[in-house]
Amino acid sequence: MVLMAVDHVRVFAGLAAGGPTAGLFFTRWITHFCAPGFVFLAGTSAYLYGARACVPALARFLLGRGGFLIVLELTVLRAAWTFNGDAWNYNLAGVIWMIGWCLLALAALVRLPLGVVASLGAAIVLAHNAIGPLAFAGGETGALARVLYTGGDFRLGGDSPRIVVLYSLVPWVGLIALGYAFGRVMTMPGPARDRWCVRIGVVATLAFLVLRGFNVYGDPRPWNPAPPGAVSPLAPLFSFLNTAKYPASMLFLLMTLGPSIAALPLLERWRGGIGRVLEVFGRVPLFYYVLHIPAIHVAAIVVSLLRTGAVSPWLFANHPMEPGPPPPDTVWSLPLLYLVTAVVVTLLYFPLPLVCGRQGATAPLGGLDVVRRPNGRAGCRDSRPSSNWSVAGVGCLVARRKRGSTDV
Repeated sequence: MVLMAVDHVRVFAGLAAGGPTAGLFFTRWITHFCAPGFVFLAGTSAYLYGARACVPALARFLLGRGGFLIVLELTVLRAAWTFNGDAWNYNLAGVIWMIGWCLLALAALVRLPLGVVASLGAAIVLAHNAIGPLAFAGGETGALARVLYTGGDFRLGGDSPRIVVLYSLVPWVGLIALGYAFGRVMTMPGPARDRWCVRIGVVATLAFLVLRGFNVYGDPRPWNPAPPGAVSPLAPLFSFLNTAKYPASMLFLLMTLGPSIAALPLLERWRGGIGRVLEVFGRVPLFYYVLHIPAIHVAAIVVSLLRTGAVSPWLFANHPMEPGPPPPDTVWSLPLLYLVTAVVVTLLYFPLPLVCGRQGATAPLGGLDVVRRPNGRAGCRDSRPSSNWSVAGVGCLVARRKRGSTDV
């Protein structure tokens, strides 16, 4: 959740997504771990939610939450990103939109045997780089192709609002299916669970290193050990790590999820003040997400006033996809970017414990952060083992075990 804020501050700082220097490149690269973690653990959260609910109840929950997130992206979050009313010409289909559609897809998948869900998820993640370009090749693509794989903008008709797709759906549907199957690992006893997390994470990371190293398969952009026009001695490393996120390539997902899954046993044992603070963000991720974008936007306006004595009209453009080139006086330095991030995250932290306290381990805004396992219903039998794990919402990379808790 904190890393995500770094990237969203970068949007209003006028800095490119990546760059020729180590500071710019890694400011963007570290945030690549966010979206895969959100989606994968959303699937895991759904599995744990369903451990004490019948499949129809889980499916209804996923349908409701998925639809809510799609509407939220196109209304509240669209306004928060832009601070303008030009909804006819610009509506962002971003990460929350994508998670919403993934939940809708998962609502259908949960009716299948767990092995089938895992197999479908693996097939999509592993094969889409080969099949997707062929399936959607050949010139202009329609709205469905742009939503599913190619990205880009579309109107459903000549007289309808324009939607700009940042996150196309196919790879992420595969990932949420894998995350759902991973829920079985999270219900294992502690030592077995830790071993499987390390095995899965290490295998995924090694697969990324080998496949990327030899440019075998899995990403549309082969890396170059001698990039032309390089201005940094680290340019070969940048090329190696610069995997495709839109749509998310197989190597992008292996690169980000491998280390994250391998680190779960260590992160579970993370104690102390920092661990407690980060856990608060993970308990109410959607509440935090909805607040942090307008907070960053307001902070950018304040910075513009302090630096130039005026508010740049660029700050009211169609962020984050189509703001146009930033005026020179709106571009920040990296230290200022990180300072503003620290200030915004610190200020947003203070209301979060109040929300946590009011709702137990959950928050009132929906998504997979607002979950309390329902009691068993008549005619509903548990088909999966119960778990004492609490996945702290779609935004938390740490699943922290809560002994005796029934919250997910």
